[in-house]
Amino acid sequence: MKKVATIILNRNLPHVTNKLRSAIKKADNDITDIFILESGSDINQLSEYYTWHANWKSAKKHGLRVPRGFNYALTMLYKEKKFENYDYFFLVTNDTVFERKRILKPLLKIMNKHKRLGVLSPCSKHWGEFNLLKTRSIMYVWYLQNTAYLIRKDFIKSISNISKGNISNFLYDGKNFRGYCLELEIIAKGYINNWATAITNATVCSENEEYLKNNFRNIKTEPYHKNLNLYIKEGEEWMFNKYGFKSKWNFLLYI
Repeated sequence: MKKVATIILNRNLPHVTNKLRSAIKKADNDITDIFILESGSDINQLSEYYTWHANWKSAKKHGLRVPRGFNYALTMLYKEKKFENYDYFFLVTNDTVFERKRILKPLLKIMNKHKRLGVLSPCSKHWGEFNLLKTRSIMYVWYLQNTAYLIRKDFIKSISNISKGNISNFLYDGKNFRGYCLELEIIAKGYINNWATAITNATVCSENEEYLKNNFRNIKTEPYHKNLNLYIKEGEEWMFNKYGFKSKWNFLLYI
């Protein structure tokens, strides 16, 4: 039985998704199964390896984005009675680029050592934290902004009612459609329940923003800067309506 279920989100960029799948499979085929969720992709833009296709009207029009996309995939694993087969879930957007051949094995080694570590993120070379990690391999943190997370199953079960989970709430709050400050909420829930969140330089990755900039029409979303403005605006409305926080900094102080 493999320890990790890797979930990749795709929306109309099958070649990009296939390339990412190939990199993960080459590095870690012995420890992970790979699942691909088509987040409202057109029928002629599906990855040849896709697992599920969100093909209802609103999904095809707007996509599921990160919150609802990963929620849907995790819900499907639970409904198919596969959720309990894995100890960890590796949630990856298809614009993630890994900068080393090693991907999952170094992350699992850290998870095995830190038993109350719920969420582990590879660091990006573009983060200030990357400089701090020159003298250590791992840091516990209260803030993340990345495109790949290794999440412990027991962490998900401790912060979510998975038996009642669905596309709106299995792990993330699906009301935060574009996902601004999405990670902050689960980090806070983790610390409240005695789970830590960390970053590491054992695996390094970054987001290739050129995929969105050059393919936004194909992905069926707004141009890059308009999408970024909506991402922040809608996310700030979500955090204020739910928690009363008026900015990300209020949220960070709380965590």
